[in-house]
Amino acid sequence: MSSTSVGRLGKGRLGALATAATILVAACGGGATPSAGPVTLNALFMKQAAYSEENVTEMAKAFETTNPNVKVNLEFVAYDALHDKIVTDQAGGAGTYDAVLLDAIWPAEFAKAKLVRDITDKIPAEYKNDVFASALAGGEYQGKFYAVPWINDTKFLFYNKKMLADAGFSAPPTTWDELLVQAKAIKDKGLVEFPIVWSWNQAEAAICDWTQLAAVMGGPDFVDASGKAQFTGGGALAALEWMKKTLGDGLTNPASTGFLEEDVRNTFSAGSAAFALNWTYMYNLANDPEQSKVAGQVGVAASPGMGSVATSGVNGGMGIAVTANSKHPDEALAFALWMASKPMQDKFAQLSLPMWKSSFQDENITNTAPELFRAANTQFTNLVMRPVVPYYTPLSGALQVALQEALTGKKAPAQALADVAAKLPDLQK
Repeated sequence: MSSTSVGRLGKGRLGALATAATILVAACGGGATPSAGPVTLNALFMKQAAYSEENVTEMAKAFETTNPNVKVNLEFVAYDALHDKIVTDQAGGAGTYDAVLLDAIWPAEFAKAKLVRDITDKIPAEYKNDVFASALAGGEYQGKFYAVPWINDTKFLFYNKKMLADAGFSAPPTTWDELLVQAKAIKDKGLVEFPIVWSWNQAEAAICDWTQLAAVMGGPDFVDASGKAQFTGGGALAALEWMKKTLGDGLTNPASTGFLEEDVRNTFSAGSAAFALNWTYMYNLANDPEQSKVAGQVGVAASPGMGSVATSGVNGGMGIAVTANSKHPDEALAFALWMASKPMQDKFAQLSLPMWKSSFQDENITNTAPELFRAANTQFTNLVMRPVVPYYTPLSGALQVALQEALTGKKAPAQALADVAAKLPDLQK
């Protein structure tokens, strides 16, 4: 992946980046001053989605230029390897990483295990005032912050404009029921065999889609405050039954049960789907003629709603945490704040949208992808978290199995979810 937006800023904004870096470094330690001597930071990021490796590398190099005594070694791993890589590295008080990328579902677990630092009093006021609440929530647990918010993301509805027009539709669906009507019409006209594609592999990706659907079908609260399972009925069960029905009706591509997000992007970009639910990064890549057969035909809209809920999205935010074992916590925090700063995010607003609300009021930024910014401005105000609990990882693992069993017909949806509920006390240990 590469960014074509890095040349968009003029000298004034590049100067603002340098100014921001000076302020951030001076303030990063809550009174502490970063070391004057050479410092090497080891930072762990993920390979796919959101900012590209090239984007992250350019951000880090800019930080090094402004802070010549600090060198940043970057390492990228696949998302599915990120969690265990951090846990293994930090186990037993050891650890080579100073800054690590955290998914919004991990702060509770990592805070309880004391793998990352409490940085509550080190988050600058402008972050708390100007960053979307959804982005802040991704680094928070029990009123304290354990990660600098960096990515504010959710899954949007992508659609093929030409297929919709050829099927007689002038606008994308605003409800999931309407999406099924449009999908059936597209299928009946022979425009594409399977109009909808999803990332329903036995992975966190499926949990994200399920959460997003459940949020508009009766509520995404999978576990209540006392730790009792809520996912055996209500919106959670309704969403899973809806997912399975789309497979049975031939509207969802059956390969979706083995797909991750990149498979969704590639299928849609090949012209083999009319609709897809995916993260922000897909918009520019699916519209890139070098990577997509449908470039110029790709539309994006806020995720459909249902009933009284107009739209909702899963909170796919990520933050940068300072590890508990970092020998250079001040520099690591300065680096995290630099990466998350508004000037830096505005500069790379292509594969990942800024988390800063004021950026959405800047036409120099929004005019690069007005359709995407409009969808995000609507959806970012109603993002839902997956369970914020220390045992989320084993819970998610069990639910991933349950979703796969239900979607592939091995168990009825209600039974698959009930089986996980029966195991919940053990998962919470």
